[in-house]
Amino acid sequence: MTTKPSNPKDVLGCKKPSLSAIPCPVLFELGAVMISGTKYGRHNYRVVGVRASVYYDAAMRHIMAYWEGEDTDPESGLPHLAHAIACLVILRDADINDKLTDDRPPRPDRNWKEDAQLEFDRVLKNLADKALPPYTQIGIELDAD
Repeated sequence: MTTKPSNPKDVLGCKKPSLSAIPCPVLFELGAVMISGTKYGRHNYRVVGVRASVYYDAAMRHIMAYWEGEDTDPESGLPHLAHAIACLVILRDADINDKLTDDRPPRPDRNWKEDAQLEFDRVLKNLADKALPPYTQIGIELDAD
């Protein structure tokens, strides 16, 4: 049995963040969305900074438009999900570079997610076998066949 000698760079390179794990088609869409935003001035968020609420709102609007069946942003012609990703990238970049104005609401005093989960579990238990299957796009497409 023979072993293939390894390039010394492999040992070091394997310990660094793996950019090859990021899907290239998504990065290309992200690049297109980021360039479409140059109407505001490329990299403006690194100079003038951003408010968290503005990018949260924009990301959520794109996600909600996608969720309601609109795949493409009518203004740019690019996918809503790519716009949402761009909003989050800008938000994170601003946070990393101390250019984020954190105008989120005050943090809750208690663990609201656990409380909400308990309430949701209670609702599901009360529904038990009473809930009907949801109507989704999958069902509509199957009925059309």
